[in-house]
Amino acid sequence: MGILKNLNIDYLPHYTYKDYEQWEGRWELIDGIPYAMSPQPGISHQKISNNIAAELRNLLEDCKKCIALLPVDWKISDDTVVQPDNLVVCGEVEGKYLTKPPVLIFEILSPATSFKDRNIKYKIYESRGVKYYVMVEPEEKVAEVFELIEGSYRKIRDVRDDTLTFEFEDCIIDFDFSRIW
Repeated sequence: MGILKNLNIDYLPHYTYKDYEQWEGRWELIDGIPYAMSPQPGISHQKISNNIAAELRNLLEDCKKCIALLPVDWKISDDTVVQPDNLVVCGEVEGKYLTKPPVLIFEILSPATSFKDRNIKYKIYESRGVKYYVMVEPEEKVAEVFELIEGSYRKIRDVRDDTLTFEFEDCIIDFDFSRIW
């Protein structure tokens, strides 16, 4: 993967999934570098995440191939494990972590995670083939929606109270963003 390897940081320890499994609390591991997932998300973040989860669950109720999940480990490689806030996965899902890319990821931005979500995770999700990436800005009540087109993300648009259609394998959903705020 090597997104952070371009920085030529040779003096940092390099951790693996085996190390990650031993840590207490919530962490992400990107290119062998640990990122603490603390402090815990605030009330606004949790409310929006719960609303996204409820909307996705309702919309995917009749879809036999895709499911909505809350944060779960997505093990991309032995030294990269991320936990998207909300996600949709299509196809067979088993085991204790994901090994294949979700088709849709929502990240709810905060001052502590904004840089990582807008830059590092954006590049990871793009390079791993996540079809849709949505960055939710709670303060401004706006969501930036990106679609993977020919291997690169292109911004579809900023959404506040609109309904946007997402197409996955055999399912098409009309997601009402007015319901998440």
